[in-house]
Order: sequence, then C-alpha cells, then structure tokens
Amino acid sequence: MTRVFNFSAGPSQLPTEVLQKCAAELMEYGISGQSVMEMSHRSSSFLEIIETTERRLRSLLQIPESYQVLFLQGGASLQFTMVPMNLLKPGGKAGVIHTGAWTKKAIAECRKIGGCEILASSEAEHFTEILKGVTTPQDLDYVHICENNTIYGTKYKELPECGNVPLVADCSSCILSEPMEISRYGLIFAGAQKNMGIAGLTVVIVREDLIQERPEIPSMLSYAVQAKNKSMFNTPPTFAIYLLGLVLEWVENRYHDLAALKTHNQQKAALLYNQIDQSRLFTNPVRPEDRSIMNVPFVTGDAALDAKFIAAAEAEGLVNLKGHRSVGGMRASIYNAMPLEGVQKLVDLMRRFEEENRIC
Repeated sequence: MTRVFNFSAGPSQLPTEVLQKCAAELMEYGISGQSVMEMSHRSSSFLEIIETTERRLRSLLQIPESYQVLFLQGGASLQFTMVPMNLLKPGGKAGVIHTGAWTKKAIAECRKIGGCEILASSEAEHFTEILKGVTTPQDLDYVHICENNTIYGTKYKELPECGNVPLVADCSSCILSEPMEISRYGLIFAGAQKNMGIAGLTVVIVREDLIQERPEIPSMLSYAVQAKNKSMFNTPPTFAIYLLGLVLEWVENRYHDLAALKTHNQQKAALLYNQIDQSRLFTNPVRPEDRSIMNVPFVTGDAALDAKFIAAAEAEGLVNLKGHRSVGGMRASIYNAMPLEGVQKLVDLMRRFEEENRIC
C-alpha cells in the first residue's frame, strides 16, 4: 500500500514504527492471550501498561514528583469546564489571555462556572501574534493560555509571568514537541490526538496543591477523585493509553530526549517557512517571532487558487491541507510523526505550483 502524508491538525499522522508494533500486538499483547482492546483495566497486564506509560511520560517531560498525571477522557474541550470547576474558589475568578478560537471556548465555559476576566486579546490583530508583557492581577485563581494555536499558527516562546497565580496551559498541539519547564505551570492539559497518539485520551498534569477535595463537584469531573483512583474511577481509554505508551517508546528510541526532537521539528518548520517567505505566491500572516513549529497556515490570497493547490496536493498524497474554515487557505500541521520527507514533498509541490501559476 502507499501511505499518504497526513497534515491534519488532528487526529494526526502516527509514526510508522508505532503502527507496525501496534499491528503486531493487536491480536495478543505479550503473552496475555488477548488484545489490549479486550483486557480488563484492572488486570496486571493493563496495570503494567499504564504504569510504564506514566513513567515514560514523566521521564521525557521531566515531571516533578509534586505533580499528578491523570489519563482522562472528554478531550481538551472538557477541560474548559473541569479547570474552573476544580480551581475557581467561591466568588473567585480566572484570567484568560485570549489568542484564538480555543481560548474563546475556554472563556465561555469558565463563565458558566464563575468569574472570568480577559487579561488581553489579540483579536484586533486577527490572532496573528502572541501578546507579551501581560499584567497578571494577583487576586486571580489562575491564568489560562493556549500555548500553541492550531488554527492561527502562533506559539508562546516565553511563558507569561504570573507571580503566585497558577498558570494553566492548553498544550494539546505542542506537548512532547520540545522540552517544557513543568514547574512553571500549575496545570497542563492536552488531547492525545496530535503528538501523543489517538483521539479519546486527554492527559492532565496538575500540581498536587491544586487538587482540592470539592464534594460538590460531580465525581467524574473532580481532579481529586481521579487522582485518588489513579485515573481509574471508571474504565479509562485503555487502547489510547497503550498507544500513548508506544509513541513515548518511539520518541525514546529515535530521539532519546525532547531537546533532540525539538531540533528535528525546527528543521521541518524552517524548511517550510523558508519556502513561504521567499515565495511570491504564498504568504504566512503570523509574526515571525510568534510562529508555531507545529501548525503552519499559508494562503495565496485567491480562494480559487487555494482550492486548486489543495486538489494538487491530494493528487500527490499530501492530504488534509485545507485551512480551518474560519481562516481559509492552507494549513500544514507538522507534528512529531510527520517526517522531513513529507515536508520536503510539500515544499517541492509549492515550488512547482508557483512556477505553473506565476504572478507578475
């Protein structure tokens, strides 16, 4: 078979080695006599899987012992509710730095639970930059950011200074792409279907002092309940956790650490951005210092020409390049599993397409 290069913002392309190992173990994991999809989440075989997965994640991200790792469901979108439900104090409020569609959703959900103040917004700039030097009132319960914006292609290169206020970060589209200083955050959440595996799993990394017993919170939505039960208050997404473990093993074997993986990701992004910047046809609207190395939007300025390019790309096995419906154009999501070969093939097509559709 011929596999395509999948530039989707998520679910994303998986490493070939991960798919091959998964296929080899699909009928039987180890000597268990059954697939991971069939085994009890209380079995010794699955307990080994989840414990090894957490250990690998802690090692790669260098997560301090003072943080809990939770394997939950509901996607990052459910965290827009769980975070304020667990972290807002009675009569308290959160602060949000508004940088796009995902912070807009977080603001709306937070206001259903309690107070929410927009500390700054880049909406007037069409979300093409990361706001810097934002002042954090010290009476807030937490500050929420979306660290990497899949739709607009922006990325925090320096985290905001929050003083004693916990920083909460939606890292769905950048987690595992580079080293992180976990101690700078109070809580991190991320959907797995971009850099970590498949849809159905959400990873939450939360500082222990922020986990408070709140009897009024429904049990499934309580960090305290989930932590006390080691992510097994109910049946967890077992197969997605297993896939995360395989991806982490792949990162360890191929790159050893996240510093080396970051270098690889920067190489891919530089190749694509260099082509865009020297082009007379394609443009990228994001301030260079705020560009994401995971999600790269680009346009021709002509909707018909954009559609023609997307069709040409699909014909060459470069799929899911259509930009988000709110911004149009194209978007190349080049997560960890996207090989340099895929980006090079995209760049080669861009050069040919520009030559064939030359503008004066």
